[in-house]
Amino acid sequence: MSLASVVIIGAGHAGFQVAASLRQEGYDGKITLIGDEPGLPYQRPPLSKAYLLGKITETSLLFRPAEFFETQRIELLHDQATAVDRLNRRVLLASGAVATYDHLVLATGAHNRPLPVPGAELEGVFGIKAKADADVLAPLVKEARNVVVVGAGFIGLEFAAVAAALGATVHVLELGDRPMARALSREMSELFRDAHEHWGVHFDFRQGLARVIGENGRVCAVETSDGRTLPADLVVFGIGVIPNVQLATEAGLQIENGIKVDASLLTVDPQISALGDAACFPCLYNDEQPTRLESVQNAVDQGRCIAARLMGKPAPYSALPWFWTDQGNLKLQIAGLSTGYDSTVVLGSVESREVSVLCFRNQHLVAVESCNRMGDHMAARKILARPPRLTPQTAAAQGFDLKAWEAANRD
Repeated sequence: MSLASVVIIGAGHAGFQVAASLRQEGYDGKITLIGDEPGLPYQRPPLSKAYLLGKITETSLLFRPAEFFETQRIELLHDQATAVDRLNRRVLLASGAVATYDHLVLATGAHNRPLPVPGAELEGVFGIKAKADADVLAPLVKEARNVVVVGAGFIGLEFAAVAAALGATVHVLELGDRPMARALSREMSELFRDAHEHWGVHFDFRQGLARVIGENGRVCAVETSDGRTLPADLVVFGIGVIPNVQLATEAGLQIENGIKVDASLLTVDPQISALGDAACFPCLYNDEQPTRLESVQNAVDQGRCIAARLMGKPAPYSALPWFWTDQGNLKLQIAGLSTGYDSTVVLGSVESREVSVLCFRNQHLVAVESCNRMGDHMAARKILARPPRLTPQTAAAQGFDLKAWEAANRD
């Protein structure tokens, strides 16, 4: 292989996967993995749930132990990339060091959308993005009596479930009219709303945050958009993320809701790839529309795709998107993208909270949301990865079983 060195900026799921997959594919050149957090690269999804509850340890978060990086000859730099010099193929670092590359991979991820209200800087106000956030938050949530969560998305509701389980009074403020509205069908949203309310979580829909109120530099309450005051000794917000595109922008790369890449995950510079939360790509499951996905699966599969291309096995990125969230005793798994769905079929029992919602668009199955029905989720991933054949009429028939239908329609 002609590439003597690959530099990867970002040591999250996407960046780590590129490095690991390059070695698995037989790449023998130099790999430099640049991460701006201390310690070894780690998983982020457990931070807002199992790690906060102390169910998994810091060691369990790690992708691999330190020896892996030594034996695989992956140089891990704890530093911050400040500029990309495309002409000389160099990455300039905050420490003053320079990393030269034959190919550069931008796995820069995304950062939390900040809370745009007065008082957001007070102690006791958190976004959960890094392990450092969860480490500070973990002891506080065990003591908190009144918790306000801003945003009823995945992260907000994962934290709400944790706080409620630990005995806090939890109040969720959400501008939309239902939980996880951007990602879920109305039927699945209602199931999760009902479950959270059963756990003691209070929802305030179509309601925003006007300001955070402090006392001696620490949060003590919040004021809602309609002027009410809610007590709060802890405020956690999850109101979306913003892709980290500054390096790419300053380097002159194209930006379009993220770093713009082609179907092979290449930028306009053939020596630079981009992936994960920071990259916007033509998505096969979204009518080839430019799409940016915030998902571990997407980051990992794109990492494998880039490594294969660099090793002489190019192929358009075509992996099926899938997502998950754990909230209380509910495991939600989503296969596909439900954007623009126009009809649904519900399988299972809402009472037992074991349900799958099949989302159709123009009579074609586009996504399946499964709560505590892992078998349906695995079947859905297989069905959606093939040309569409399942119709709403078939799925709505008495006694329809998704797993059985998948097994009978594999040819």
